Amino acid sequence: MCLVSFVLVLGLVSNVNAYDYKFTDGGTDHLWTNPNNWEPVGGRPPGPPNSSEDGAACNIDSTKLEITDGMNALCKGFMLGMYGATNEVEISGGTLTCNWLNVGRANQNGGNGYLKVTGGEINISGNLMIPNQFATCVDPDRIGFGHLDLFGGTIFSSNITIGNHQVGLDGGIGSMDITKGTLIVNGDQVSKIQEYINNSWITAYDGNGTLQLDYDVTNQGKTTLTAIHNLNPNPADGGSASPGVIELSWTLPDPCVPGQPVLVDVYFTDNWEALYSFTDPAAIQIVSKQNVTSVVVQARPKTWYYWAVDTYIGDPNDPIFGPIFSFLPDNLAPNVDAGKDLVTWLVDGVRTSNLDGSVTYDEAYTVQWTVVSEPNDPNSPDAVITDLSAEDTSITMSAPGEYVLQLEAFDGEYTGSDTVTINVYNDGCEAAKSLPDYEPFPGDLNGDCRVDDLDLAILQQDWLKDNSLTEEIYLD
Repeated sequence: MCLVSFVLVLGLVSNVNAYDYKFTDGGTDHLWTNPNNWEPVGGRPPGPPNSSEDGAACNIDSTKLEITDGMNALCKGFMLGMYGATNEVEISGGTLTCNWLNVGRANQNGGNGYLKVTGGEINISGNLMIPNQFATCVDPDRIGFGHLDLFGGTIFSSNITIGNHQVGLDGGIGSMDITKGTLIVNGDQVSKIQEYINNSWITAYDGNGTLQLDYDVTNQGKTTLTAIHNLNPNPADGGSASPGVIELSWTLPDPCVPGQPVLVDVYFTDNWEALYSFTDPAAIQIVSKQNVTSVVVQARPKTWYYWAVDTYIGDPNDPIFGPIFSFLPDNLAPNVDAGKDLVTWLVDGVRTSNLDGSVTYDEAYTVQWTVVSEPNDPNSPDAVITDLSAEDTSITMSAPGEYVLQLEAFDGEYTGSDTVTINVYNDGCEAAKSLPDYEPFPGDLNGDCRVDDLDLAILQQDWLKDNSLTEEIYLD
């Protein structure tokens, strides 16, 4: 098995060994966009990798690669930790787009990879592997390690594979920790990701939070994974809030002794370094050893704020330090409701239905209705919305089929939107039959949704007829 696997690995390596660019960190910075940081291989032009045909790898020990705001990194595939190296990549902004991404290498030349994501986007059309899963039986002592800290930003991937923590053909040790970042994977991968969570290969806030996992709820047709700290901060970590007066709130942990108050220290600032370095805590402290679950602060618009809640559960002089939460006070998009979906039918070849949209917002805004999709019937006119700029209006439809309409509200900066679906049928009977709870009348013999003389005629035609068997029948 090892021999066969090794041959397979050699085949895989022959395909991915053509790393067209190797990150050497030879420039004056650690940036992806600096061509001096890349060593081209096989006659490639100077870096950085910039196409879906360019393979990229980190294979120099202790290198650090950064992708920051405004950078658009593009490559065929990206490998962290080649040939025994230990690499660190930090993505704080911009976009990384690739076919596959390996955080660490779990084959006979195992290497270690660390990926820290604090912002931006990663788009992976293939597999996110932590670490990759090439065979290790050639040298099982050279197992690669991979770890991904999803502290912010979003990772989109078609698949995810985390090392199974065993020496063998699928060796390698992989792990992921999520705070305010989001992982979105194509299809229903809840059971696989839940197994990773059960094995503690994926954690939330380094074990101090809860992972939120769903399929087809947060994102249609996709599996979404996020995290919430046990303190349940509000505003949500990395989220937004309306500027001005903001109430910071949290959930207290259980005390060591039931009924005993849990005291907290709370720190609040717009200077991340002041809270991280903690050189002058008194200057940013807003609560000192109080048994409270909220505090009111003032926040300017479009300014990041940072806060932390330290709790006293045991020793009153030894607080349990909480993480640094953040939020951005900003103008929020209007909250739009396009109304309830509708089932209707044509009357004399046409149907006019009301559109009951609503917008919840404190400031001035404008609205716009659009027809996103409608039946493609060349013999019928297109749908017509009476007043495109009114929340409550009407639409006239002339063809059976599905109509999807969108209501947008714009405040001059942000847009909120919602859609409503109208299904139009040829008549009321077709419309009734489309409902999930439709049950026909027992006497509706011709299926026209009514019991009448036509059904009676059918019944009379077969009245007193008997088609029961009168003798045994042998089947072929």
